[in-house]
Amino acid sequence: MTTLSAPPVRRTGLLAVGAGTGFVVFWSSGFIGARWGTDNGEVFNLLAWRYLVAATIGLAVLAWRRPRIARADLITQVLMALFSQCAYLGLIFSGVDQGVPAGITALIGALQPILVATVAGPLLGERVGHWQWVGLVLGVGGVGLVVAGDLGAGHAAPAVYLLPFAGVVGLVVGTCLDRRRRPKVGVIDGLAIQCVIAAIFFTTLALGTGQLSAPAAPAFYGAVVWLVLFSTAGGYGFYLLNLRLSGATRISSLMYLVPPATMVWAWLMFGETIGLLAVIGMAVAAVAVLIIRTTGGDQGRSGGH
Repeated sequence: MTTLSAPPVRRTGLLAVGAGTGFVVFWSSGFIGARWGTDNGEVFNLLAWRYLVAATIGLAVLAWRRPRIARADLITQVLMALFSQCAYLGLIFSGVDQGVPAGITALIGALQPILVATVAGPLLGERVGHWQWVGLVLGVGGVGLVVAGDLGAGHAAPAVYLLPFAGVVGLVVGTCLDRRRRPKVGVIDGLAIQCVIAAIFFTTLALGTGQLSAPAAPAFYGAVVWLVLFSTAGGYGFYLLNLRLSGATRISSLMYLVPPATMVWAWLMFGETIGLLAVIGMAVAAVAVLIIRTTGGDQGRSGGH
């Protein structure tokens, strides 16, 4: 019996590792696409184009697959889109656009795992162990080292720093909502529905702010394609997949690896240098994630899908 049950366990472990790696690589690509796109256009216009293209693909996928989706699951996907995509991206991008440095934005984003762990017990029935709390705090320190060179920059008013924090709260709500309600809709179908909702939201926002336009710069559309393929299909696709495979705290701990991965992307794409302090921070963040994902806790009511 032991021999027969071992292969599925190994496959599940490999799938979790692959899903986690894919999430970090593709989620971090979004910061590169955002920089590329906003260098050639306005923030809400970029988000509107990103989701108009993604929604067109999503509607085609839904028309082809014709999934049967329960009303409760449809409502969950709409709420997930509003919190995890619209609120998160809209507020993060707005903060950066108004002068919040990328490093501070990343450090604020690193609070997401701790926020999730704080509510995981009461809302989700997940037990966060002592060593996991050590890993959560260590992860924030690692991210701080990675982005240390950017922490003194910026010219935003103090209140503007609340924008990325509110965006992170939106992602926390979306994460907990999915783990709490456990929708039965498939990952592909759920992502397609969320893209349609986000397209409506950001197109309306771009129209309301007078930003909706067709920029002449070809690089703008290159950024749109990048964001659709890598960040929306890849990043959010792996985000939804990870939500099906693991507890909320373990999923959120992967956020500690996003700033280091973004730095590697920036080195590859823009030739930016990576200092010794950042390398040390990458190692600390990696150790933190290893502690969180291999120590006890994080099971409870939502531990097994």
